[in-house]
This record gives sequence, C-alpha cells and structure tokens, in this order.
Amino acid sequence: MTAAREKRAVGRFWGRLGYRLLLWPIGVGALLLLLGGVAPMPSTLMLVRWASGEPVKREWVPLERMSAHLPRAVIASEDQLFCEHWGVDFEVLKELASDPDGPDRGGSTISMQTVKNVYLWHGRSYVRKAIEIPLALAADLVWGKRRMMEVYLNVAEWGDGIFGAEAASQFYFRKGVSTLSASEAARLAAALPNPEKRGASGPTVHSRRVLRRMDGVEPYLGCVRPS
Repeated sequence: MTAAREKRAVGRFWGRLGYRLLLWPIGVGALLLLLGGVAPMPSTLMLVRWASGEPVKREWVPLERMSAHLPRAVIASEDQLFCEHWGVDFEVLKELASDPDGPDRGGSTISMQTVKNVYLWHGRSYVRKAIEIPLALAADLVWGKRRMMEVYLNVAEWGDGIFGAEAASQFYFRKGVSTLSASEAARLAAALPNPEKRGASGPTVHSRRVLRRMDGVEPYLGCVRPS
C-alpha cells in the first residue's frame, strides 16, 4: 500500500468512527425519548437517591385516575399556556434572555420542567437550558400533552423522597390522588417547584391564589381532557 492510499484508509477509518460516535448518543437519546412516551419513567433525582441508598416514595398513577382538579391546578399555577405552546414559551424566554438572575429565574414550561426532571441534571446552567429547550420541543411532539402532564405529575418532587402525585396525596392528605378536592390540588400545585420552601401541609397565600385562578383556566384545558 502506498503512503497516499494508507493515508486515505486511515482517514476513512477515523471518519467512520467519528460518524458512529456521533450517531450513538443520538440513537440513545431517541430511544430514551420514545421510552418516556410509554414507560413509568423515574426522575434523575430518584435515580440519585436509589444509587445512594436513600428512600423513594412513588407510585405511578395514570392521568385518568387522578383528580381532574390536579392538572387544572398545576396549569393555573405553573404554565397557563400549557395547551397553547409547543413545549417552550419563546415569548417568555425572550423577556428573560437578558435577566441578570440567570436561566432559572423563570420561563420554564411544564414540558421543560418534565424533561429536566426525567433526563437532565438540576442546578443553574446555560448548558442544561440549551439542551432542555430542544428536548422539550421533541418530547411535547412525540408524547403529546396528556402524556406530558402524566409524566410531570408522576415525577415531580413534593418533599424529601416523596415523588409523584399519589405519594404526595397520601403523605399530605392521607388519601389517594383520585379523591383530591380543588383546594387540596391547589395546595399541591402551589408547593411546586420548590416543596422545601412551599410546603403543602396547609393553605398558603399562593395556594389560595392558585385556587382562584383554577376557574379562569378552565377554557384552556382541552389538551389534558380525555379524548
């Protein structure tokens, strides 16, 4: 083999290797995204707790077995345009682009919070936000709104080791999530996304505000109602 042919062969080898190394994470990401559309996914925080031997309370409950008040309360509290956007509210992001408090001051839709909880790490990071945005768009398209809400309500953290709406309902109200009242749902929604600072043990100013908003978002809940 001449030096030129050997050089071309080495170049083809590294080219094929680089192509495969590029396709591998894309393929794994696509598989995880498809899996998230059908499987009872854990959150990354749950995985960390399991790996460190800490307890995790979570029982996956389908959206149709949850009180209808809960998705209504969460939309009223967290993302009133949930049924209108495609996973990302770009208008809000534009407003926050120059905010000195950084990428986590606000602007995260329910879709963005869900993919962060399931696939990404927590903490303030422009890198994570840059991954989170296209991932939220893709998941919103592949999963659909009802599945997105179902995953969110099953992976959200409501206390130390308490994940998902069923575990939260049992912990705070000693009953299943299917029987939550409007005021109880408002208390759970008001505790998100920071249950350490906003407990659901009793009514708060924020939970009362969420309860008042719930009637106002009623016309915008079509995407989470059973078809």
